[in-house]
Amino acid sequence: MAERIYPGDSPPSSGEHSNPKPAPPSSDKPIPQPGTYVVQIPKDQVYRVPPPENARRYAHLSKRKSSRSTCCRCCCCLLTTILSLLLAAAIAAAVIYFVLKPEAPNYSVESVAIKGFNLTSPSPLSPEFDVTVRADNGNDKIGIYYEKGSSVNVYYQDVNLSNGALPVFYQPTNNVTLFKTALKGSGIELTAASLRSISNDQSKGTVPFTLKLRAPVKIKAGSVNTWKITVKVTCKITVDKLTAASKIVSKDCDYGVDLW
Repeated sequence: MAERIYPGDSPPSSGEHSNPKPAPPSSDKPIPQPGTYVVQIPKDQVYRVPPPENARRYAHLSKRKSSRSTCCRCCCCLLTTILSLLLAAAIAAAVIYFVLKPEAPNYSVESVAIKGFNLTSPSPLSPEFDVTVRADNGNDKIGIYYEKGSSVNVYYQDVNLSNGALPVFYQPTNNVTLFKTALKGSGIELTAASLRSISNDQSKGTVPFTLKLRAPVKIKAGSVNTWKITVKVTCKITVDKLTAASKIVSKDCDYGVDLW
């Protein structure tokens, strides 16, 4: 019986090998589904709009940014104005200084007459000091008004012995004025240690006192008067004895002002 040969079982003849078609190259881009479209928009043309649930929050944040910006602008304007005013004031002060060439007046104690010191009596003291103060105004274009409200006090150690005030007067330019002021105290009680100390100082011929002067003044420059300025003078003086004929052994005065 002859064998039946099927076509699938026959070996392929030479040169008849089938060449499969190459697979198409894979693409990274997703393949759109049927019925959908892909639209490409440049990034700089994308506008972000908050969703409805965040619209209120977005509006609130926008207002806060706007208010901060306005506040920053106001602060910058205020700072610029303050700096401008300070610069203008500095320039004006420099001009006034170079035009007027102000000099600080000089103060000193010229003489002291003392009464009312009875160191042998147990009763309280009622000391009196007649003090002559020399005020030297060496300015060419500045006068000085001495106003009410001045005070002059004399201390021994920390005890205020007497007090008084300066006269009210006007001191013109390039002027030296000697003014005498009477200082009085009453009911002054010194401790036993202070009495021994002042007695020992008198026996040595060197009794130290401290004179403190405070005077409100106004500076006159041409037709312009300043506000009140407080002149402060502190003098360390030493006298030889506690009598009306006392003489000043040494003196040293410091001068300062309070502008406000």
